Amino acid sequence: MNKLLIIEDDAALSAALARRLTKQGFECAQCDDASESLLMARQFNPSHILLDMKIADQNGLKLIKPLRLLLPKVKLVLLTGYASIATAVEAIRLGADNYLAKPVDTQTLMNALNAQIEDEDRAQTEFTEQPLSPKRLEWEHIQQVLVNNNGNISETARVLGMHRRTLQRKLLKKPVADNRCA
Repeated sequence: MNKLLIIEDDAALSAALARRLTKQGFECAQCDDASESLLMARQFNPSHILLDMKIADQNGLKLIKPLRLLLPKVKLVLLTGYASIATAVEAIRLGADNYLAKPVDTQTLMNALNAQIEDEDRAQTEFTEQPLSPKRLEWEHIQQVLVNNNGNISETARVLGMHRRTLQRKLLKKPVADNRCA
């Protein structure tokens, strides 16, 4: 039986994911604290991990490398409510196998948990061959600069050469959809 560790600080979402994935054949364990996640991973020894990108005040991206070192063969999927290409690239670079935006349906989740790496590489290549819209490129660039400045809005605005309030307004807007997703 596949074992799934859900590292998510939203107790309701974590419980809902556990119920959904138990019906799909996973034995699920839940952890709501970043500092306890490595201990829980060591004790439970999962074959799969669902990791939230934001766990309370901590960044789930910082857990990817230690989890990967502890469990090199685990299938690790990062979940986020704030999806961007910049964070997706960073997550994959750090060792995540997949990256999904919340909310996510069961079928998409199952596909990510059971996907073969070759299929993911092929899908990613097909996805990146199409050009991004200028508005989407702007959003991605802002997100990357924000990540590089550790989330510091004032420093990011200075680097981008824009007023802090202008940057805050741009960040409040949802990412611009691409025609590729249609």
